[in-house]
Amino acid sequence: ALKGPREEVVYLPCIYRNTGIEKPDYLATVDVDPKSPRYSQVIHRLPMPNLKDELHHSGWNACSSCFGDATKRRNLLILPSLISSRIYVVDVGTDLRAPRIHKVVEPVELFQKANAANPHTSHCLGSGDILISCLGDPSGNGKGGFILLDGETFEVKGNWEKGGKVPSLGYDFWYQPRHNVLMSTEWGAPKVLADGFNPADVERGHYGRHINVWDWSTHTHIQAIDLGKGSIPLEIRFLHNPDAAEGFVGCALSGAVHRFYKTEKGDWAAEKVIEVPSKKVQGWLLPDMPGLITDILISLDDRFLYLSNWLHGDIRQYDISNTRRPRLVGQVFLGGSITKGGPVTVVEDQELQSQPEPFVIKGKKMPGGPQMIQLSLDGKRLYVTNSLYSGWDKQFYPDLVKEGSVMLQIDVDTEKGGLKVNKNFLVDFGKEPDGPALAHEIRYPGGDSTSDIWI
Repeated sequence: ALKGPREEVVYLPCIYRNTGIEKPDYLATVDVDPKSPRYSQVIHRLPMPNLKDELHHSGWNACSSCFGDATKRRNLLILPSLISSRIYVVDVGTDLRAPRIHKVVEPVELFQKANAANPHTSHCLGSGDILISCLGDPSGNGKGGFILLDGETFEVKGNWEKGGKVPSLGYDFWYQPRHNVLMSTEWGAPKVLADGFNPADVERGHYGRHINVWDWSTHTHIQAIDLGKGSIPLEIRFLHNPDAAEGFVGCALSGAVHRFYKTEKGDWAAEKVIEVPSKKVQGWLLPDMPGLITDILISLDDRFLYLSNWLHGDIRQYDISNTRRPRLVGQVFLGGSITKGGPVTVVEDQELQSQPEPFVIKGKKMPGGPQMIQLSLDGKRLYVTNSLYSGWDKQFYPDLVKEGSVMLQIDVDTEKGGLKVNKNFLVDFGKEPDGPALAHEIRYPGGDSTSDIWI
């Protein structure tokens, strides 16, 4: 995979829910080939047939683990809708520059066959089926279960999980068959987070704090690793080496990255290895502003970990050659809530001497802060978007909703570490034909460092 071809196009879901624009969300195809006359432009838009879906994260119909099976092709993108609970199956194989809808799985299928709703993360399985984690039940309560989709018909087969124990909250997951394990994380109850963030809901237990450990072969919940009250663990990533019995999880509210690992006893544990300290501020929702780690990823060679602090406004690169002691080797500020001249004053900062300058590229001041990240297969280019989720964008960055999001590209020093913005690359989703849109997760045709699980 490291030696795979350079990415020429990428796909991003673009959201209109909560923007005041009564148009469906759509899948944008962006040209990222520097030799192309349409470099850093949207070259195709595939609108969904419904309004207010909240497209979010996506996955593939077939796996790297199906490699060598001539009947399997990675030609369909699985695109769950976080709020409507629809799942779109998008054909990117017929024309990778102009995707088309292959099938729509209606919410009633998830509700009736699995008592599940709010699908989030989709991973293909070696069996040919597709596994999707969910945040809740059809009433909007938290429920950390999964659904299985048939890899040929895309019908909901039912729940993946077995046994009586299902965590009260769900979000992201990663599996590792060599260690007979699946790990899942916890965001919050859908009806609580749907329209914004209330800090009091953390105290009430409506937001997550655990890594949930599942037995891969029996599909049963076997352990919950407590990362602390108010941690909100989101993205979870095993190292790509399928023999490695360890990985990392980013916690949004606590600003921590924990390393999880298999113990000598055979169970699992976690230790905090990175902490982004909160800043004492005035003019904001709370007196302490967390970094809000919303995305993490690991390079395909397992050498670097990247994270985005959506509120503080920086992306960080850590050398994880020693997984127990990550070393900060790159950092770049791309907007955020603490820039100079804004409404927030930082009164105490454990890291910075002064508030960062606003980020401007090609004459555009970037609204919001860096959020979703995706790395090229060779590790040299990091792509970034700045919309988290429309309900929270509206609350924390109203200018982002008004002006639309952006996509940027950062050049990575893969020798010593270091990040530098490519000033020639800007996709401005504020200039979309139907009005400013909120672009979210980035995928390459054929897979990338957050979609592939090797077994």
